[in-house]
Amino acid sequence: MKLKSLIAALSTALIAQAAFAAGDHAGGHHGDSNAIGQAGNAAKVTRTIAVDMTDAMRFTPADIVVEQGETIRLVVKNTGKLKHEMVLGTEEELKEHYEVMKKYPEMEHADENQVTVAPGKSGEIIWQFTQAGKVNFACLQPGHYDAGMKGAVAVSEKVVAGDAHTMHKHTTVQTKDQP
Repeated sequence: MKLKSLIAALSTALIAQAAFAAGDHAGGHHGDSNAIGQAGNAAKVTRTIAVDMTDAMRFTPADIVVEQGETIRLVVKNTGKLKHEMVLGTEEELKEHYEVMKKYPEMEHADENQVTVAPGKSGEIIWQFTQAGKVNFACLQPGHYDAGMKGAVAVSEKVVAGDAHTMHKHTTVQTKDQP
């Protein structure tokens, strides 16, 4: 009877792990992606930004600035000897996902907002940043997030052509009439 219980428990664990690997675990990999944007169309990429990941547990650059609506190609290179990844999300989503990664460190990802990169290799994320604000990113390999392997994308509000008027200040200079 104990063998049946053990087999049932292992089966449940394997099914749960497969669901997690597919991106269906609690909190999701990127939950409500509207908060961070959406997968981008390669034909609409406006810029390519190279990001380096190192075994010093750092992204270079760790701070990226884009404009709302921009579609960016993030070319992520792992120059370290350890597996690293870049995952875009809100801080809350990244923390939730990190807790799952600590339990299932060999989890594989197939979501558009992340890329796992083997040592010496490169990968890419094509992402459209649809909302002004901050989009966080991190390496969620066990121990890496805690070591500070994280960064942020500052998404500036897009200035609409007709709104340029609000970007400057009017001043009036009064002059005295001369006799």
